[in-house]
Amino acid sequence: MKSAGIYIHIPFCAVKCIYCDFYSITDRENSIPRFINAIVKEIETCTVDVSNWKLETIFIGGGTPSLLNGRNIESILNALERKYNLAQKKEWTMEANPGEAPLERLKDFRSLGINRLSMGVQSLEPDLLKFLTRIHSANQVFETYEHARNAGFENINCDLIYSMPGQSWEIWERDLLRVLDLKPEHISAYTLTLEKGTELYQFVKKGQVTMPEEDQTGEWFLNTHDILNSHGYSAYEISNFARQGMECRHNLHYWRIHPFLAFGPSAHGFDGSNRWGNVRSLDQYLTQIESGNTPISMKESLTQKNLTNELIGFGLRMNEGIDLAQIPERYLNQFITNLESAREKWSDVLILRDSSVSLTKKGMVYTDAVGVDLML
Repeated sequence: MKSAGIYIHIPFCAVKCIYCDFYSITDRENSIPRFINAIVKEIETCTVDVSNWKLETIFIGGGTPSLLNGRNIESILNALERKYNLAQKKEWTMEANPGEAPLERLKDFRSLGINRLSMGVQSLEPDLLKFLTRIHSANQVFETYEHARNAGFENINCDLIYSMPGQSWEIWERDLLRVLDLKPEHISAYTLTLEKGTELYQFVKKGQVTMPEEDQTGEWFLNTHDILNSHGYSAYEISNFARQGMECRHNLHYWRIHPFLAFGPSAHGFDGSNRWGNVRSLDQYLTQIESGNTPISMKESLTQKNLTNELIGFGLRMNEGIDLAQIPERYLNQFITNLESAREKWSDVLILRDSSVSLTKKGMVYTDAVGVDLML
């Protein structure tokens, strides 16, 4: 049986953040009932063969999933349970924004079986929250976190962003330590990246915003890892830190190239050989499903070489590294040749074991460059 997961994409947001390239829309809460009916129908008509899959995780992302109420989420869960065997489900995550997840709603989510909450904290600095177009306050972070604990959540992640314009190291360190004081089970700490199609990308292109230098970002990356590690949070992936045993199982499916189902506009799935993606438009998604058609707009079959390169690229992002046993025999010699060349260039950051190849903490600053040298 293959370990696998399910991803549900909820596109609704109160505000579109300037840095976010995930598909989301504002001022469309009136479409939620139609959307729920559509996603239930998409689940019911899905033809992906999962007979050899062990569905271990569900992740409801967005958007802002916590804008949905308990009845909405229950409708989606019921559709999944009618269609699939979820007896092996170990982790069910929902994303929530501070100030947009009231206590009673969190209690409803927990009662349905959601056992992990991922909070979009991003920053505790008022000016930086404003820059990021986040509409919550620092006080709402602490209030929502407390509500989540009171609702029974024993597994909480806090998303944070660092190395962004207007942020000093002192501000970032203070934010990080304040979040550490909350003692969440998991912390995701991402450096701010420019994504084409975002408002932030346009600001930088027009010279209205200047991004931090790469040297600063690399230095902050290493210092952030040191602080989190010293507080008991191990970096199991380049931007993800967890207390022992609290790693995000769902994200590990992606990084280990496991299969996963995906439902909702812009959601992408993978069956082990093929990737597919739904239309990136709520209206098109609704129209396609309501007319009895598939919402899938993109499909590609991955060659064994493609999959091996993904194994290398994602493997380098993880502390566990590239699993050499998974590299097909036909590509092993080429990989070893690439590795020998890379050792000359990256000798001080590569960790070579009998069963894996990984990077030191310092090496993770250069993950993309090392990956290019190792790929087939």
